[in-house]
Amino acid sequence: MTSLPTTNITSDTPSLSSATQSGHSTKTEVGSYFISNYPPYSQWNRDSLPAINAAMDAPPKGETPQDTPLGLYLHIPYCRKRCKFCYFKVFTDVNAQEIERYVSTLSHEIEILSRKAIMGERPFRFVYFGGGTPSFLSPKQLTSLVDRLRANISWDKAEEVTFECEPGTLSESKIHTLRELGVTRLSLGIESFSDAILEENGRAHLSKEVYRAWEWIVAAGFPNVNIDLISGMVGENWENWRENIRKTIELSPESVTIYQMELPFNTVYSKDLLGNTKESPVADWPTKRAWVQYAFEEFQTAGYSISSAYTVVKDKSKVSFSYRDNLWRGSDLLATGIASFGHASGIHYQNSHEMADYLKTVGEEHRLPITRAYEPSQNQKLIREMILQLKRGYLDVEYFQTKFDTDIVSQWKTTWEQYESEGFVKYTSSRIELTMDGLLRVDALLPAFFESEHQNVRYT
Repeated sequence: MTSLPTTNITSDTPSLSSATQSGHSTKTEVGSYFISNYPPYSQWNRDSLPAINAAMDAPPKGETPQDTPLGLYLHIPYCRKRCKFCYFKVFTDVNAQEIERYVSTLSHEIEILSRKAIMGERPFRFVYFGGGTPSFLSPKQLTSLVDRLRANISWDKAEEVTFECEPGTLSESKIHTLRELGVTRLSLGIESFSDAILEENGRAHLSKEVYRAWEWIVAAGFPNVNIDLISGMVGENWENWRENIRKTIELSPESVTIYQMELPFNTVYSKDLLGNTKESPVADWPTKRAWVQYAFEEFQTAGYSISSAYTVVKDKSKVSFSYRDNLWRGSDLLATGIASFGHASGIHYQNSHEMADYLKTVGEEHRLPITRAYEPSQNQKLIREMILQLKRGYLDVEYFQTKFDTDIVSQWKTTWEQYESEGFVKYTSSRIELTMDGLLRVDALLPAFFESEHQNVRYT
């Protein structure tokens, strides 16, 4: 599973209007989205381009350059196959020449960024190679890319350098190359250990490739490995899900991320469903939540602890999730590559989603390929941080009082009271905490905090 520059997970949220109903929907309908930002992406536009361009040309906000952490996202948009549930900007059936042109352009984009005032004197706190499938690149292509990047930037002081992998694209030499290039965390998109389910859902790898890659990863002594699983892949059942959890625990990764299958509009499955009367092939939300709860309980029994609505970790002192935690607290994220999303001095932006336009803008015109942006108000920044941090399962009231001069308990008293009565939340004047029922449906709870003009709009 690949991601936007924030974890691509799922929500039981067919639309923002129905999502305000406390997560009581049951069927997985076309149009469900994981809430990864605020305001909704559909509200971003070209009108805010002057604001983001000005932010890029100004020093970072804060009294010192280190006040706002800095991250880097690199989008590698290539895959061996397109999964039937995928909605990202990815390309298959490409040749080495096409990849080289893209990698060269990506390197040039980072060169342009490195000269922008927004960089300040800050080191990168976190780096994330996402996609697509970054591990689609060969060891030679990876080394060439990183060599060109290091001519302009360095991540030697980064707390976390994450690299997404599809098991079937890995080789022993590639894993060693990643270690040598400074990657600290591999995120392995296993999704399921059932070959029948992998094939049905259009995954490129099979289970034998998972175990082969795992042997190489262990032999290389990789410090931190995350395994991705998906609850509710087409064909999933209780027997298979239990096996998925058992086999994951046997591998004993440092962390596990569990997604709940969603159906955004532009997936193969969604297109098959729209315009006809076919039933959704994806398990309903109560079933998926039950599977995730079972997984959480089994992992806790095995010594893991719950880190968010989607993740469990084996050793909290070893797994920091610097990327997630900094981003959810308003850090700057310089997003590079086609269609990637970023965040600079509080302003959201997205790069061009068309390859020809991206290559021309960066490679020929030598400028950043940003095509839309959004400059949020102070209240919208507060809402963004609050709903994203709630995904951890709790909110520290004092944090928001100090940063935004707002008591979030009294500000949304009616909503907290409703969620408490429904068994989703427990709270005091200093801490808001989700129950397990709340944690399992957290994305469906979030739109209630949106401003009124964003309650009934399309999310993307």
